[in-house]
Amino acid sequence: MPSACDSLLDDIEDMVTSHDPTPHERQFARRNIVPRPRKHQLQPAGEELQTDSVIPGTQKIWVRTWGCSHNSSDGEYMAGQLAASGYKITENPSDADLWLLNSCTVKNPAEDHFRNSIKKAQEQNKKVVVAGCVPQAQPRTEYLKDLSIIGVQQIDRVVEVVDEAIKGHSVRLLGQKKEKGKRLGGARLDLPKIRKNPLIEIISINTGCLNACTYCKTKHARGDLASYPIEELVERARQSFQEGVCEIWLTSEDTGAYGRDIGTDLPSLLWELVKEIPEGAMLRLGMTNPPYILEHLEEMVRILQHPRVYAFLHVPVQSASDSVLMDMKREYCCADFRRVTDFLQERVPGITIATDIICGFPGETDEDFEQTMELVRQYRFPSLFINQFYPRPGTPAAKMEQVPAHMKKQRTKELSALFHSYKPYDHKIGERQRVLVTEDSFDSQYYVAHNKFYEQVLVPKKPELKGKMVEVDIYEAGKHYMKGRPVEDAQVFTPSIAQPLQKGQVSGLPQVSIPCRHWLFLFLFLHTSHLKK
Repeated sequence: MPSACDSLLDDIEDMVTSHDPTPHERQFARRNIVPRPRKHQLQPAGEELQTDSVIPGTQKIWVRTWGCSHNSSDGEYMAGQLAASGYKITENPSDADLWLLNSCTVKNPAEDHFRNSIKKAQEQNKKVVVAGCVPQAQPRTEYLKDLSIIGVQQIDRVVEVVDEAIKGHSVRLLGQKKEKGKRLGGARLDLPKIRKNPLIEIISINTGCLNACTYCKTKHARGDLASYPIEELVERARQSFQEGVCEIWLTSEDTGAYGRDIGTDLPSLLWELVKEIPEGAMLRLGMTNPPYILEHLEEMVRILQHPRVYAFLHVPVQSASDSVLMDMKREYCCADFRRVTDFLQERVPGITIATDIICGFPGETDEDFEQTMELVRQYRFPSLFINQFYPRPGTPAAKMEQVPAHMKKQRTKELSALFHSYKPYDHKIGERQRVLVTEDSFDSQYYVAHNKFYEQVLVPKKPELKGKMVEVDIYEAGKHYMKGRPVEDAQVFTPSIAQPLQKGQVSGLPQVSIPCRHWLFLFLFLHTSHLKK
């Protein structure tokens, strides 16, 4: 039987009730605490005052996220809540007291990086809290033993978990958000957050999906489809624009399935959102699987033609072989994917269709792979995500007869060579384009902008261009980008309706100079010093 001094706590999710305070109520309570001095009996001369040396909320936290934009949004929300509670978010892991590691379970390499980071943190005697899809899907994994875990639907309680981890306790919150027995999309959308890029807001419109793909581990973590109500998503977008955001990304495991669980659909959401987008600001749609976009093609054409929506859609095909798609349980055939692509390309000229392909799925024959190669030759996708198949533990595909490793590598190499054999942007040299400048390039030599088709355009790194819609002349093209020269005397348009937040500034909360927990720490310090005199 564990003693009262044991540091391992039981899973506190079972203590959560409908009467518990909401995140906003907890945050309001933190901001309105007024420390009240108690009468202390003076200590005998020479006796040191005994106080708890660990005060949560005063430490430095390093947040590291792997994976998709949905995971990135979760990481931003967790960082924001921690900062609002008094913790300092640092970009230097060596300076941090605690590492918050937000994981991805899609591929083996991503989990390997996650596992190695845990080991590195422990070697440096850092406190560790883990989050994301890996611990949610497999919390009993040996290398997660004794670590604190934040489930993918529990990110609104990150402060509680980090507080306990700082004190040396292990806490695991893995429960689902429910209301009247119905599963919710997740934590509230109006939580504090720190945007990695103050100009870009990532909004998760739903979590989970309706599929049961045999290779997918994410389903184990995110579960079945659960959508946020339209009014909550619209309000989140509205707040983002009021904080100077000029680009919104909609994300989820499958945006096309949005609303099927709550009696609505993706086009209905999008038409409400475009009403809120300021002139010059842009909306980017996330990934959608073919089955759920087929019935909305006509509406999607009209939406993608809207001047404030990027003519861009990410539609993963995974394979052009119907037999492989059947083994994957993808619930569509290659003809369905072709219909989506042909329909959109015909009615939205210039649209960018991005797709994903898995090489070496179990049972894939040379003939199956050749069908995939032919699909790429025909459509010459400008954006193609090529993935060598990795069997994920616990998935049906992991139990299937595997394609030999050397064959998977060879097919991946062949498809990559085909993809790099064509240049999608050379014909655009000499064009004049309007682009929205939002990011820094990886080499920090340029700013990154995107045109109407969400094609990457590199522009000179001039501060006056950041966050602006500008006209550029395209003078060079590479495999993944174009380079544009700003047109002299052309109007530079500012889409942001407010001054963007500073990098690292917390969104969604009134800015306060000192969090209440810092006031409490200061009070205790001064009070202790007084008693020692």
